[in-house]
Amino acid sequence: MARFTNIKLFLLGLTIALGMVAKAKEAHAQSTETIIVAGGCFWCVESDFEKVRGVKEAVSGFTGGSIANPTYKQVTKGGSGHLEAVKITFNPNQVSARQLYDMFFRSIDPTDAGGQFCDRGKSYSTAIFVTNSAQNEAAKAAKSNAQAALGRKIVTPIKQASAFYAADEYHQDYYKSKDRILTRFGPLTKAKAYKRYRTACGRDARVKELWGSAAPFVGG
Repeated sequence: MARFTNIKLFLLGLTIALGMVAKAKEAHAQSTETIIVAGGCFWCVESDFEKVRGVKEAVSGFTGGSIANPTYKQVTKGGSGHLEAVKITFNPNQVSARQLYDMFFRSIDPTDAGGQFCDRGKSYSTAIFVTNSAQNEAAKAAKSNAQAALGRKIVTPIKQASAFYAADEYHQDYYKSKDRILTRFGPLTKAKAYKRYRTACGRDARVKELWGSAAPFVGG
């Protein structure tokens, strides 16, 4: 009898534990939100926003076009309609969508409709892709604020989100990868190659020129 009682208590405890795990997973899911932004090279946008407190993950990918599961080559050669974009997952108790949009505008050149920095063409143009009315209102408020602060017309559109396609693994976390690749400077890790690219492309220099001390990801 005692053994039977112990088994019942064990099963009861296991059921309670499993229920707590399920609730914890549900609470975690409810504590995250996502936004999608396009700011030129997705390596750079991913690198910037993964530094933000409250951001859980930033995934490089493509959105805005009509081709399903596009390749990097298809997007960058033009004609796909897709932009290089980043899906940012964050904890809204630590950082809001509005704050992220404010940072986004100050991390790009939102006056340039032809691409971003050294990367030219539609696939490198800027945009915000919203999934609901709250994001739409936050994005519009951030755009209005950025335009007033900059004193120049901002051309970054706010669009309804469509399917987002993650880029292949080669492009994820490029900025911190220790994988070695062959570059015109010789063999380098992706992380080192990324730093050279970002400097040569003039991204930080232009952002600092536009936004000065308000640029959240440019030091010095």
